[in-house]
Amino acid sequence: MNRVSLVGRITAKPELRYTNSQIPFTRFTVAVNRTFSNNQGQREADFIGVIAWRKQAEIICNYLDKGSLISVDGRIQTGSYDDKDGNKRYTFDVVSDNVQFLESKAQAQARNTSGNYNNNSFGNSPYDYQDNNSYQGFDLGSGDDAYSNMGDIVTLDDTDEDID
Repeated sequence: MNRVSLVGRITAKPELRYTNSQIPFTRFTVAVNRTFSNNQGQREADFIGVIAWRKQAEIICNYLDKGSLISVDGRIQTGSYDDKDGNKRYTFDVVSDNVQFLESKAQAQARNTSGNYNNNSFGNSPYDYQDNNSYQGFDLGSGDDAYSNMGDIVTLDDTDEDID
């Protein structure tokens, strides 16, 4: 089974590109904190490449920016190519099946204003991206559920299988 789940912050504004057959896609990097500290007591991060396709790519490029906190579910894809000097280079990316926005627009604006990329607090209005291109809000409630205040979550699920 080839499944990957990541939670991290985007390292640069994603840019929308198109294949020769005009299929939209984006490639971006997610910084994912490690669960342990190094010898100096600092937490390190891994920088993992992610690829998103079609409507999912368009939405990511329209709504996310450098520092946006996201969750990515997908699969690992490896490849190789020869660089301009004839050296073989290997690639390793996560092809996203599902992307969730884990912070509200207000939190992102506050983070961008303060420059704080370590704020992991969440708001209280989740949204789920549906395949029919609409946003459907839902209330998680406010009882004793530890996850009841998780914030503006947008789930992007690219299940469109038509490939040109």
